[in-house]
Amino acid sequence: MTQPLIELTGITKVLKGQAQPRTILAGADLTVRAGESVAIVGRSGSGKSTLLSLIGLFDRPDEGQYLLDGRDISRISERQAAKLRSSHFGFVFQRFFLLKHLTAAQNVAMALVNGQGWLPRRERRARVLEALDQVGIAHLAKNRPARMSGGEQQRVAIARALVRSPRVLLADEPTGALDTETGTVVIDALSAATARGCGLILVTHDRDHAARMGRIHDLVDGVLNERVSA
Repeated sequence: MTQPLIELTGITKVLKGQAQPRTILAGADLTVRAGESVAIVGRSGSGKSTLLSLIGLFDRPDEGQYLLDGRDISRISERQAAKLRSSHFGFVFQRFFLLKHLTAAQNVAMALVNGQGWLPRRERRARVLEALDQVGIAHLAKNRPARMSGGEQQRVAIARALVRSPRVLLADEPTGALDTETGTVVIDALSAATARGCGLILVTHDRDHAARMGRIHDLVDGVLNERVSA
């Protein structure tokens, strides 16, 4: 069996700064390999977004171990974390965060400028069009967000996450603002990335979308429990 992309062991996170500290994660364990898809489900406020933030290196655990490609990154510096975010992760959120004055292609290209420095124009354009094609909207490359539906805008956001060829996609309620049919198209686009070897971690309230992932983990009282298939 291949080495895990992500391996969390005993991850604990306590929310401080209040009269009574609150434990958000209490010994969470999670393993994700290349090509795997995992759904994280749980009630509002259960810590799903906190967990995704820790995995994406926007925060650090108070206790526990985080291995990325076998390397312990539990206590790395912010500078090291920023480098790993750029090289290993793609992020998709409920809100699209597209720049309204830019075309779809230009929005996707921003990820290359911000994450990988300067690339030759021809290479940058090829990678952008490939990413848009992967999510089925290469024909909308010159459209601005105002001329696109919500589902099309979310697929631009997914293309922006894919253009850097991430090892792991982190999606936090990516269909929350979409209707059922459009949400299914977005999940199709995310799932397709796993066929190319990307690991996918999806936080969702939608049971049908969760069921399409390879595994489902329930986050209850700060602990992740893998759901056993019937």
